[in-house]
Amino acid sequence: MKRYLLVVIFSAFSLINGIAQSYKMHTVFIFSFTRYIQWPDNYNGGDFEILVLGDSPIVDELKSMAQAKKVGDRSIKVTKINAVSEIRKCNILFIPTAKSAHIEEVLGKASSLSALIVTEEQGLAAKGANVNFVVKDGKLAFELNQSSTTKQGLKVSNELSRLAILI
Repeated sequence: MKRYLLVVIFSAFSLINGIAQSYKMHTVFIFSFTRYIQWPDNYNGGDFEILVLGDSPIVDELKSMAQAKKVGDRSIKVTKINAVSEIRKCNILFIPTAKSAHIEEVLGKASSLSALIVTEEQGLAAKGANVNFVVKDGKLAFELNQSSTTKQGLKVSNELSRLAILI
């Protein structure tokens, strides 16, 4: 039943035109990821933290979502950071297109963290991002780099893997 519900949710959202411009859809996907990814025990206390590197319209969308949703019984805290040096322990680290050139530096800084690194620039999953948003056949989709999620200490459910473009 969970798998069916997940498929219906992702399918419905991917049919909306202009999806690449809608960070609301990115936010729905990101929130859905929280249900199908398991973080190490030491990442399961306190607020569920999402960091966004640099300016992006997704910050407002994530903050809006955080006011209405929780991850289990945990509040969601969204923080915009301005520099790679500010990367710290978090559950999700979002790298917008404007900061994609810093991916190698980001991956180096985050290598000791168990953060889900989410990007939106073509080719970044192959470079080590865990999840990368792409537009495929006019629909929002996501690539999943299974080896990088394992290196980050994250466990991805089979249901989520089946919906992803595997890298």
